[in-house]
Amino acid sequence: MKYGRCIPRPPQAKLLTCLAILFIAGCQGDQGIKVDMTRDHMIIDRLENADRYCDMHPGFAKAFAFLKRSDLAELPAERYKIDGDKLFCMISKGPGRPRAEANLEAHRKYIDIQYVIAGNEEMGWKPTADCHVVDAPYDAEKDIGFFKDAPDSWNEVPAGSFVIFFPQDAHAPLVGDGEIHKAVLKIAVE
Repeated sequence: MKYGRCIPRPPQAKLLTCLAILFIAGCQGDQGIKVDMTRDHMIIDRLENADRYCDMHPGFAKAFAFLKRSDLAELPAERYKIDGDKLFCMISKGPGRPRAEANLEAHRKYIDIQYVIAGNEEMGWKPTADCHVVDAPYDAEKDIGFFKDAPDSWNEVPAGSFVIFFPQDAHAPLVGDGEIHKAVLKIAVE
């Protein structure tokens, strides 16, 4: 199966993107350069703008190409390997839940790109570093830990939109009324 590529940006746009990320994130220089992706909000956008995010991680171009498949909405709810364990997608379809039933979760090994295919989802967000009330300790095998902290924000994610959650982003997904049909891409951090 062939996947599309993100449209290359002119060198000036790449430089501006890098400078913006470094300005927003800040650098720590004691053991080489480490970019801290701490933000005061979650990343949310429409799929037609996905090319703007391809420079954030080498696996994002393949991830967004998978989301742009013309048959995405018809794929059965299961796991799809895109690049072995480095990049895969889980398609799901099920009922939304109330905010009170959605605990924050966080990952360490994978970045999530969550795309709403159909339905209307609301997602909670809080920096993982600010989560202190553990509900379920981090499970390295499943790459997930849960917190009882309240999200700092709730954001509507309508069909056709995606969010990006780095390990620095605790998130409470699957909140909403009615059925939510979505694709969750898991991209290995390294």
